Amino acid sequence: MTATFAHTPLAQTLLTRPSWVRDLMLVLGGSLLVAALAQVRIPLPFTPVPITGQTFGVMLVGAGFGARLGFLALLLYLLEGLVGLPFFNGGGSGLSHLTGATGGYLLAFPLAAGLMGWFVERWGVDRSPWKMAAAMLSCSVLIYVLGATWLGVWLNENVGPTSVLAVLTKGVFPFIPGDLLKCVLAAALLPTTWRWLGREKPTADPKSPSS
Repeated sequence: MTATFAHTPLAQTLLTRPSWVRDLMLVLGGSLLVAALAQVRIPLPFTPVPITGQTFGVMLVGAGFGARLGFLALLLYLLEGLVGLPFFNGGGSGLSHLTGATGGYLLAFPLAAGLMGWFVERWGVDRSPWKMAAAMLSCSVLIYVLGATWLGVWLNENVGPTSVLAVLTKGVFPFIPGDLLKCVLAAALLPTTWRWLGREKPTADPKSPSS
C-alpha cells in the first residue's frame, strides 16, 4: 500500500526540529499575537461586542501552528486574560470577560484555532487561497454560533427578552464585512508564503502502513 501523508503547518515546516521548547515558544507566541490583535478595537454603539483583530489572530495561529498547538495557544491566551494580564479587548482581563457579552466568542477561540489547524493538517487548505477562505469562513461560523448563543443568554439576563433577529443584529451581522476582509487577507498571506518558500514538507502518517 502507498503511504498517506498529512500536511505540515507552516511554523512546523520552518522550525523542523520538534521539541517541547519549540512547542512552548510557539504556544506562547501565538497567545501574544492574539493579545496584541485584541487591542485593535472598534466599539459599536448598538452592541456590547466590539470589532477586534482577535479572530484574524485566531485563524493565523490555527493555520500556522496546527490543531494541537493552535488550540493550546488560544487556551493559554484565555488563561493569561483570566489571571489578570491585559490581553482581552481594550486591555481588559478577568473572569467578567468570559461571563460577559463576549464570553461565547472567547470560549470559541481555542475550538476555532483547533479546527483551522485540523483543516490545514488534513487537507492543506493554507496552500490554496480558495480553500483557505472556505476554511476561515467555516471557523467563523463556529465562533458566530457560540458567541451569538451566549450573547443571547447575556442580553436576556441583563437587558430583557431579546429576539433572534436582535441577537444576530448585535452579535453577527456587524462583523461579517470585517471577517470577509480577514478571509481575503489570510487567503492571500499563507498561500503566498508557501509559494515564496517554494516547498512544503508532508509528514508520514505513523498509523498508515507503507508499501
